[in-house]
Amino acid sequence: METPSAVEGRKPAGLDPESRRMILETVAQLKKRLLTPERIREFDRREVFPEEVIREMLGPEIGLQLLMIPEAYGGLGGGARDSCAVTREMAKICLGITTAFFAIQLGADPILVGGTEEQKRTWLGKIAAGQALVAYAVTEPDAGSNVAAIKTKADPVTDESGRRVGYRINGAKQFISTGGYADFLTVLAVTPEGPSFFIVEKNTPGFQAGKGEEKHGIRASNTSPLTFTDVFVPADRLVGGVPGQGLKQANEVFGYTRLMVAAMGLGGGEAAMEIAVAYAKQRVQFKTTLSEKQGYTHKLIVPNIVRLAAVEAYIDEIAARLDAGETDLEVEGSIAKWFATEAGNRAAEDGIQALGGYGYITEYGVEKIKRDVRITTIYEGTSEIQQNIISTFRWKKTRKSRGAFYGDLAREMDALERRLPGRGGAETARMARALNRLIAVVDARRLTREQIVMFDLAELMARTEIGAAAVRRAVAFAEGGDARAERAGLVARLFALETAEGFERHSLRMLHGTGELAAAEVQELLREMGLAELANVRRGAIRDMDRLADMVFGR
Repeated sequence: METPSAVEGRKPAGLDPESRRMILETVAQLKKRLLTPERIREFDRREVFPEEVIREMLGPEIGLQLLMIPEAYGGLGGGARDSCAVTREMAKICLGITTAFFAIQLGADPILVGGTEEQKRTWLGKIAAGQALVAYAVTEPDAGSNVAAIKTKADPVTDESGRRVGYRINGAKQFISTGGYADFLTVLAVTPEGPSFFIVEKNTPGFQAGKGEEKHGIRASNTSPLTFTDVFVPADRLVGGVPGQGLKQANEVFGYTRLMVAAMGLGGGEAAMEIAVAYAKQRVQFKTTLSEKQGYTHKLIVPNIVRLAAVEAYIDEIAARLDAGETDLEVEGSIAKWFATEAGNRAAEDGIQALGGYGYITEYGVEKIKRDVRITTIYEGTSEIQQNIISTFRWKKTRKSRGAFYGDLAREMDALERRLPGRGGAETARMARALNRLIAVVDARRLTREQIVMFDLAELMARTEIGAAAVRRAVAFAEGGDARAERAGLVARLFALETAEGFERHSLRMLHGTGELAAAEVQELLREMGLAELANVRRGAIRDMDRLADMVFGR
């Protein structure tokens, strides 16, 4: 991770606010012309990958792909915050179409982070010119999310003098987005020096894209198996020109790409809530609208609004850190991806329930969102993979820093609470300190061998860090006189409440569930962790939910 001094003084990457606003307006116009609700439903019903529409969106009149290409190679040089904002808005229109665009970005990433200057000019230039759909070919039938377990081979080919002139690729890939339509792919294959990325064009002899998969959701995207049979690629198609750099290049982009998937989950969840909120304002039941009923608002809407708003603050915070030049944010990308996609999936589920029978009907759109958003918890690393990453790396960081990581977070939250009380700072500080104590016990008793314990830890870690982002935003809005300050404060407090309730539940399962600790010892630990004090966060929570519902429904 780069130190603050290493990134200090750099101009943050990305567009100015006005340029970003113009691009978001372009996305909004797509819904009125190319991607109308009627067309989106038709693509979904017929499982059509709308290649012509996608290519038109790459053309000179729209050119959305320019956002992710550096200016030096013909793009706009957008940053992580810009990409997250556009991805989030596109996801509200159709996650299948968004997946096709994400595939372009994902396929370009190995070249962006590891390509030679000539490769960047050639291949990024093709993307910028609107001449190429791109695919990222890494996942394999037996490897799944374990990139290190890939079996596709790239054997060196030498000339008579022994000079390496290229490679022959043999193997198979699975679940490749846009794999059946891509003009070129970045393919991860194993060389004698280790995994390496290669650029493979679609018409290369020996390369074959299989029939697109029939899918539960994101039906407007193409997902294909790929086979490579003695596919020859010249040496200049080895990304970076040095073999064995593939895993390093893949890991470099995980913090970024998983943040983009988090934005997809966020946008999908927000779209479901928008439909449910609009419906509740009109639907009358027993003489009042659903928007007036706590059983509806406080169960199906407000908790989802809180989760989505909290993780939106976290996504924006991590994107800003990336734009400032910070690196090694893989764990933060995993936190964002895990929580945002699970929150989006839950929001879509509750959106169906909120509309009752109409939620099950295609015309109302929520059931499609639910089918689509489900994949975000799976691709780019399943939720369970993210939980493994979060808990393992944060446990090790806590141990290495002797508790300083969450200790520093607790002190920061205490300071914010003193500056501006009542925005969840005190509760988040308590949870950070309790988390330190819990990690110490889990480490000392070697409970890290229990995967379910590590999953529980991952949830508490992620929620504590996301909650801290919500507190920071609430304080910043209040001190800056932002009109959104009251809503941000409610979100921060209510998110702290939900986290505190989960903290108690998960702690009890970890400490009691393995049977490694005596009951009296568990009780003493719970006292040390201050879980009883966390119960105070419940005070006034129903009134907070009432007030947030007033804002959401315009009551």
